[in-house]
Amino acid sequence: MSGVQVSEVLAAAIERIGGQERAGQTEMAKAVQAAFQTERHLLVQAGTGTGKSLGYLVPALLHSLETGQKVVVATATLALQRQIMEHDLPAAIEAVAAATSRTPKGAVLKGRANYVCLHKTTGGYPAEASLADAAGFTSLTGSTLVGQIAAITDWAAHGGSGDRDDFRDGASPQAWSRVSTSGRECIGSNCPLVKECFAEAARAAAFGADLVVTSHAMAALQAAGNEILPPFGALVVDEAHQLVASVTSARSVTLSGPDAERLVRRVKSAGGEAAPAAAAVPHLATALEAQAAHGERGLKELDPALTEALEQLQAGAREAVSSFMDSKTMSAENRQLGGAAAEELYETAGRLLRGHGDVRWVVPGREDAPTLHGAPLDVATELREGLIGAAPTVMTSATLALGGSLEGTAKAVGFAPDEWEGLDVGSPFDYPRQAILYVAADLPAPASAGDHYAAQHQRLAELITAAGGSTLGLFTSRAAAEQAALALRDQVDYPILLQGEATLSALVDQFKQDQRACLFGTLSLWQGIDAPGQTCRLVAIDRLAFPRPNDPLMQARQEAANRRGANGFKEIYASHAALLLAQGAGRLIRTGTDRGVVAVLDSRLAAGRKNYGRFILDSLPPMWRTESLDAVKAALTRLAAASPEPAGEPAPAASAAEE
Repeated sequence: MSGVQVSEVLAAAIERIGGQERAGQTEMAKAVQAAFQTERHLLVQAGTGTGKSLGYLVPALLHSLETGQKVVVATATLALQRQIMEHDLPAAIEAVAAATSRTPKGAVLKGRANYVCLHKTTGGYPAEASLADAAGFTSLTGSTLVGQIAAITDWAAHGGSGDRDDFRDGASPQAWSRVSTSGRECIGSNCPLVKECFAEAARAAAFGADLVVTSHAMAALQAAGNEILPPFGALVVDEAHQLVASVTSARSVTLSGPDAERLVRRVKSAGGEAAPAAAAVPHLATALEAQAAHGERGLKELDPALTEALEQLQAGAREAVSSFMDSKTMSAENRQLGGAAAEELYETAGRLLRGHGDVRWVVPGREDAPTLHGAPLDVATELREGLIGAAPTVMTSATLALGGSLEGTAKAVGFAPDEWEGLDVGSPFDYPRQAILYVAADLPAPASAGDHYAAQHQRLAELITAAGGSTLGLFTSRAAAEQAALALRDQVDYPILLQGEATLSALVDQFKQDQRACLFGTLSLWQGIDAPGQTCRLVAIDRLAFPRPNDPLMQARQEAANRRGANGFKEIYASHAALLLAQGAGRLIRTGTDRGVVAVLDSRLAAGRKNYGRFILDSLPPMWRTESLDAVKAALTRLAAASPEPAGEPAPAASAAEE
């Protein structure tokens, strides 16, 4: 916008939230503005503490006002969406309004299933999906579910926003499914309550806004050809390191015998022609059992029996779809609900049959039935053609430069080589002075099973004792976390909290409140915890998080990379491990005063041990590195002694559930 300096508006926005201006934040804002103006894509690595949300929100709002076009911001987590909408965006809007005398509007856009469906809660849908038959719910799921449904219904009817994230009492997935509807099931303009609809109101607000905050999942639907987002002139993808995984998940399909049976029941209960599809379900279940006997592996071709079962199922689903389309007497609700189930069955069976661009495999059932999976081999083309090709796109995260380069990320998200710029604005933190990266080079390699675990637990006990507790233990599997917790509770005099023994929020709160506590958990903790200060002096990582060597999707992606002349292991497996290690290591330094150690208890990362080690190390912040246990224990002991709160008398180790 003529005469308006993005740096000045950014400074005003930072002042409004009581923050401190960072050089990297200003550099980022100018680069985002230039990308929008020149219509080029931009990758920005912005380290922890940069304040990247304001770094893109301010230029995005200015661009929208200048061009009259919307800017869409897609994020991976609800937590970041909430922070943007409640904290950063209001400050950015105020600063932009003060500089331009024009007040831009912001809105959030979520999937329809995130909102209460008033038509459902007032009995407008068939008994299977409505609240009218409370007795049916009681017999099916018990009084707790009925109570949750009643609480949500009352909240929505008496001033609640209808947005699931605003319902503070919490709702189980089962309860929420009874009070919401999907886009496929919604009866749209036929609904008598369309004018009061929460989802429609949110959509109208988004279409009338200058900046729309949405999710990676919604962006994935747009990329797949669904016109689900309002027309936009620029796109920002935050937490962009998760975009490929988010889009892959959103575009994947699964089908089992019970899945097909459930959809057929919905067709039948709505009054559709269910018999042909129902007859195919046993054949599908039998074929999946036979396929599962060969183990979990990629399927270039389906077995003839499985192909035949899917063909029969698709043909039956086609008849069901026709029965809903041809009916003259069926209610709009039955037609929509039953038709949605029939269409889902038809499309899923058809996609798994065709397999074009998909990797297909069967997961043998343990407690569940065998399930046929289909996932896209590559999402770059879909992203390029369906999403980023329409507008200049900025992608940002603290962890985009894998192996020290942005090239891999650019290729994965669909940026052509000549249409993007890259920028690393660094971090305001002094990593060489604030953090130590310790690699336990002398431990047995993970493949040595029992010897490795025993030695690892002993090493972890030494480190925790030196740190005085205050340890976040990140593990690559639930079993590894449980084994470590069991062993360490006998070896150290500090509380060991274990993910799964209480709600995650309760465990994190306890971890933050007790400096002596240690918290052990799996992948949700690698990316989803913020525990600054003396709460966390040590982040211990059990091993490099390579995908399972027999993961069919990862195997297929590695083979595809090898065929085009790339290093498939580095591009797929090592990149996956590097990304997660960088995310896990990022849990340590959260403010400019934090100090501590990241301990990787996997000797494969040691200097010169493996040829991918340098690639992974180059993906991490520039921490001071050592393989000396004595040096690390001495540093942790000094940090524990300098803690502003005394350690006190050792408390007996206990789980969160026991305390």
